[in-house]
Amino acid sequence: MTARRDIAVMLTTTFLTWMGQRTTALALPLVALAETDSTWATGLVGGAVGLPMLTSAWWARRIRQRLTTGRALAGVLAVQVIGLLVVPVGAVLGTVGPIHLIAAGLITGCGTALSGPAQRALLADICDGLGTELAARMLAWQDFAHRATMILAPPLAGWAITLDGPFRLLWAEALGVGVGVVALLTVRGRAPVAPGGATSDAPALRHVLSRHPDVRRAVVMGGVGGLAWFAFTLGLAILGAETGRPGLLIAAGMTGYGAGSVVGALLAPMLVPRLPPLATIAAGWVVLGATFMVLPLFTASLASIAYLAAVGGFAMPLGIAAVNRLISVRTDGAERRAAFAAESLVHDGAVSLGLLAGGTIIGLVGTGTTLVVAGVAQIGAALLAGPWRIPAPLRVSRAGARGDGTPPATIRPRWAIARRSRG
Repeated sequence: MTARRDIAVMLTTTFLTWMGQRTTALALPLVALAETDSTWATGLVGGAVGLPMLTSAWWARRIRQRLTTGRALAGVLAVQVIGLLVVPVGAVLGTVGPIHLIAAGLITGCGTALSGPAQRALLADICDGLGTELAARMLAWQDFAHRATMILAPPLAGWAITLDGPFRLLWAEALGVGVGVVALLTVRGRAPVAPGGATSDAPALRHVLSRHPDVRRAVVMGGVGGLAWFAFTLGLAILGAETGRPGLLIAAGMTGYGAGSVVGALLAPMLVPRLPPLATIAAGWVVLGATFMVLPLFTASLASIAYLAAVGGFAMPLGIAAVNRLISVRTDGAERRAAFAAESLVHDGAVSLGLLAGGTIIGLVGTGTTLVVAGVAQIGAALLAGPWRIPAPLRVSRAGARGDGTPPATIRPRWAIARRSRG
């Protein structure tokens, strides 16, 4: 019962923290603009948030191996609360400037770089003792909690800003994450202790990816997809302005993508444990890439843009759930925490780099060409890294399930047995 309560607490914490992040995404630029009267300053927090993530392979290597309990994760979220309070406290004192915005971004960025992978790893660790596929299902539900905020947070934030301005939302996010801190303090589950009480080393991310080639292939596909993401967001925004409909294309695309992804995330816990992981990941990137390629043909219709984006959005949660399943069944302990960190670093870092260079690329080659090339790149990565051979058996840690220190057992999922029986 304690483990199931821990799982419920961690899923609730994910929902609370992401609701706060998505509402603040609307409020913070408005507060920064009002306090500094500078448009360039509004992007400082977002830019500063990305720096800790991009450098986390070095500074976070040993820290992440200590994040094996709810109490440790609560400490990380407490650091995020401090970062979230920098701007509203500064606004009360009348001293908000670029330094405060950068500090807020760096502090929250450090917390985000640590907390996301660590929460997924601890959730998988807690689930290990309750069944071989429970971790995959719960990680999929965690992604659903995250994606549900894509639908709920923006209208709620817009309504709150209309009623009372953006300032109170910054306090609300800090309060929401603070509630998450208190909730995580009640989590009793932890990562299994190594046999004999030995402490695990902190493996380098590249070493973990080298030891697990299928995880590496999934991470590569995610990196290419993250790098190409700017073609969708910036591309539709610029294309709308070019066609005399500023804001409409990106609004239709993001609405469709969000709705499709919520439906996909709702089905992922039931579908993904029954599907071959690497093939599911590759299929998701192929579908999204194909969506990118055909979007320029349907810009005359907002409904068509929304429908196409919904198809791509539906495929993504299935692929992400498959990545989480692949990592949770192939790794455990220190390697599991490093593998989740590597996946986050490569994908989120690639998104940041793509957005940084995206405007220049679109300006040079045009929006339509950028979307087509981005789609081809995602499909090409999926074809090159996909499972076009009989995959190796999944490895499931039985030591975590039985608590007796026995070595991991190798099992074949139903889809692999079916392939073999067909010859």
